[in-house]
Amino acid sequence: MSRHLEAGERIVRTEALHGGITAEMRRLTISTRDGSTRDLVLRSFVDPFSAGHAEDWLHREAGALTLLPGTGVPAPGLVAVDPTAAHCEYPSLLMTHLAGRTFLDDEGLETRVPLLARQLVAIHALRPAERPREYVALTTADTVVTPTGADAAAWVAAIDVIRRPAPPYEGRFLHRDFQPGNVLFDVPPPRPADARITGVVDWAATSWGPADLDVAHCSTNLALLHGPAWGLRFAETYEEAGGVLATAASERLYWQVRDALACSEEVQLVAQPWREAGRTELTTRAVEERLDVYVTALMDALG
Repeated sequence: MSRHLEAGERIVRTEALHGGITAEMRRLTISTRDGSTRDLVLRSFVDPFSAGHAEDWLHREAGALTLLPGTGVPAPGLVAVDPTAAHCEYPSLLMTHLAGRTFLDDEGLETRVPLLARQLVAIHALRPAERPREYVALTTADTVVTPTGADAAAWVAAIDVIRRPAPPYEGRFLHRDFQPGNVLFDVPPPRPADARITGVVDWAATSWGPADLDVAHCSTNLALLHGPAWGLRFAETYEEAGGVLATAASERLYWQVRDALACSEEVQLVAQPWREAGRTELTTRAVEERLDVYVTALMDALG
């Protein structure tokens, strides 16, 4: 770590950052030669499961952070990466620290959601010289976990949707985990109407695939965080911001349902950082109930 600091710099404070699921995040405060300080962020994959994927994830994140400067998409700057833990205790990536913080409460949502949509349109507009790898589906029809007490008919119908082959699509640069927990906003904005995004973080799953997939992922997270109605309206908000989605309703449904069902397998993992961030009412059971309502509403919309 110290070899990536300037001469005369040293680490004077470390602080754990909360909200991540797959990695441990720490903010490092660096004392500089002129007596001021600057912050860096160290992302380390410490648990055995994540460590098995860390080399791929870190290579992809480093590639994205190398691509993004100058594109207008606000993201951390890459300082160093050690995908195989050759120099660090765990596979790690060191990056610059961005101002702002995540907002996961309901207040101000009417302002933030259009900003999320516009930011995602900007990400999908990127055309890297070297494409990231093709997206990987995160669930199968056989691994979906139907919540207790869920609308059984709706879930059977939804599972049947993802048994079909994926629809054809025009590839786009995907963040692949674009959702409110990975977007930083001004703290606090002068007025809610003046809110602006200061950064998009966690580029470890960067992929190439359909814009619908990123939109579906953000939709699912909005549905679980803020209520199913917010998930159902995000695709329209994305289009109002200039984004282009699949033309056929059945093709849109495929991607929306695929992401919602993927979430069924990790509701507990998803809900825990939200509770740690102050949304204590979002118990695993409460999130499962929202997911059931959302999946049922998606299927009702098709009918």
